[in-house]
Amino acid sequence: MSAYSALTAAGYRAQVRDKTTVFFTFAFPLVFLVVFGLVFRGKAVEESGFSYLSYTASGVLSWGVANAAVFGIGFTLMQWRADDILRMIRMSPAPLSAVIGSRYVLALGVGLAQAVLFVGVAMLPGFGLVPASRWPLLIPVLILGITSFLLLGVTIGSIADTPESVAGIANFIMLPMAFLSGSFFPLDSMPDWLQKISLVLPLRYLNDAVSGSLTGRGDLADIGIGCVGLVVFAAIFGVLAARTFRWTKKS
Repeated sequence: MSAYSALTAAGYRAQVRDKTTVFFTFAFPLVFLVVFGLVFRGKAVEESGFSYLSYTASGVLSWGVANAAVFGIGFTLMQWRADDILRMIRMSPAPLSAVIGSRYVLALGVGLAQAVLFVGVAMLPGFGLVPASRWPLLIPVLILGITSFLLLGVTIGSIADTPESVAGIANFIMLPMAFLSGSFFPLDSMPDWLQKISLVLPLRYLNDAVSGSLTGRGDLADIGIGCVGLVVFAAIFGVLAARTFRWTKKS
């Protein structure tokens, strides 16, 4: 068995054993979908005519997938470094690409499973958010989004040395980004200066691309712009991850 396969299999077994984390990873976006569906049912955003739910559902899915990617690899790298697992891997023939690649495959699996479950619920009569002709576009969008945010998580997991610091740094980045990127409130109802700030946040591009795919808001060009933005941020976070990665606490 290759180092990549062994790390992927070990990571999968560790992930499925943690029943609590698995439950909340999948339940969290659905809870928000149901709550927002009940609160904002029938209400529209005046500037666009689209329902509040069409904004918030896309934003909640984007935020849920991004959070899972960031926290998943951030905590893993920190814990592996604290337990000297990374040091032992470094002394083996396994390359760094096997370490990150194994976590990447697991993050893709979690993110796509989240999306399938979320889309299934969103297509129910009470929500009816997903046009049949658009939802397959979610697949490439989510792959790009997971790639970008996983690389951000690598940077956080390389900087932080304790679970508290991983949670603190990740929440400090992800929570304000969620509000400023329109995950919970429509950007159309925000001041112009906040809308401009959102243009330098990766979650804004994931929200826009997911919204175009999930609810049909916007056209294919909007989805394409979102994907291009995610590629740019993936490149930026990739450079940061390469420069900050540490096998041990000292190097």
